Amino acid sequence: MFYGDWDHICLARGVDGKTFARQLMPDGKSGMSTEGIGSNTRDPMTLLIGGVFYLYYTAYPNRLGADYLRTSKDLRHWSPSQKVAFGGAAGTGASSAECPFVYFHKHSGYYYLFRAQRYGKKPQSSIYRSKDPTDFGVDDDKYLVGTIPHAAPEIIDYEGQTYIAVLLPTLKGIQIAKLKFAPKP
Repeated sequence: MFYGDWDHICLARGVDGKTFARQLMPDGKSGMSTEGIGSNTRDPMTLLIGGVFYLYYTAYPNRLGADYLRTSKDLRHWSPSQKVAFGGAAGTGASSAECPFVYFHKHSGYYYLFRAQRYGKKPQSSIYRSKDPTDFGVDDDKYLVGTIPHAAPEIIDYEGQTYIAVLLPTLKGIQIAKLKFAPKP
């Protein structure tokens, strides 16, 4: 399991899905990587693409929120960070790139990035679509397909059905609904 400690992306391992132990790095600390102390590095998620793990996360160096990517073949050695989404209509503020989630839609061959801008009473997440899982637009909206009035969306494929899970506006739970991808008009 990957997690953020507000400064670093960290790794914990477990076998039962309930109990996890922090994995210490060679320096004796749990932090694997960072975008800098005070940059609020967090919200990691991984996607396996062709034998390579893609680790997406958010951070806001200099209070500029962006989504980042590192890749690894063995979960131990990671590439340098790469900015995959920043700016555009979602903005550049510290909370403009929260909870990144990337989903591969097999039927279309597109990768979808969901990134939240707001929580609570008026939540919003922006959705981007790209054939390249390393580029969802930096300082442009060429991959932006729209927004939804929900925060922290995640897509789940389970027993042949696709679902979307989002944070409740009260921030006290999640709601899940069936999701269907419609063809482009």
